[in-house]
Amino acid sequence: MLRVAGRRLSALAWSPVSTSSVYVSRNPLLGSGNSSADDWTPLPALPARFASQSPTLGAVRDDEEKEKLAKDIAKDWNAVFDRSINTLFLTEMVRGLMLTLKYFFEPNVTINYPFEKGPLSPRFRGEHALRRYPTGEERCIACKLCEAICPAQAITIEAEEREDGSRRTTRYDIDMTKCIYCGFCQEACPVDAIVEGPNFEFATETHEELLYDKEKLLENGDRWETEIAENLRSESLYR
Repeated sequence: MLRVAGRRLSALAWSPVSTSSVYVSRNPLLGSGNSSADDWTPLPALPARFASQSPTLGAVRDDEEKEKLAKDIAKDWNAVFDRSINTLFLTEMVRGLMLTLKYFFEPNVTINYPFEKGPLSPRFRGEHALRRYPTGEERCIACKLCEAICPAQAITIEAEEREDGSRRTTRYDIDMTKCIYCGFCQEACPVDAIVEGPNFEFATETHEELLYDKEKLLENGDRWETEIAENLRSESLYR
């Protein structure tokens, strides 16, 4: 049921009286046959957006679609033309050669290794070494902090007490094939005994040569003591 202006209406139909408005029938038995204007109640006019579409609007939409289609076709032809030009004249290869030519005249960024070597940072972590005091006494006090903190479990230490009550190592081994060069051992050492020196040229032909013992580590410390001491001194403010 439909109620218009306080009246209860039972049917909605197009009025035969007028084609410009919408009317509601008061009688459900009335159809589109012979009926008078009194049998129909006009509804309010529909908003403009619901009005019938004009032929002009349809033509405008057709023009827009044609214009869009023309643009798409033009883009496709432009892409085909660009690919044809690149293929015919090898423009991509020419651009690559021009880039090569640009860097050809710039200064070299490579060095003639091993005859030339670049600078190393004081924080560089290379081959391990055990240091001594200027008197020749070993720095290591066998606290085993480096062994405990090593994430790769590459360090093995054995120690014993001396007659004066101090502890010194009898065994200090590092498996260099396990070491990940994190530097934790050097940071944990309270006396700067174990360090990672500046040497990075210690390649070997066998696995056994990378199993360092105490003598090998002390030998490394004696060889690189000057560079190690300088690096530790320059980094002392940040440790």
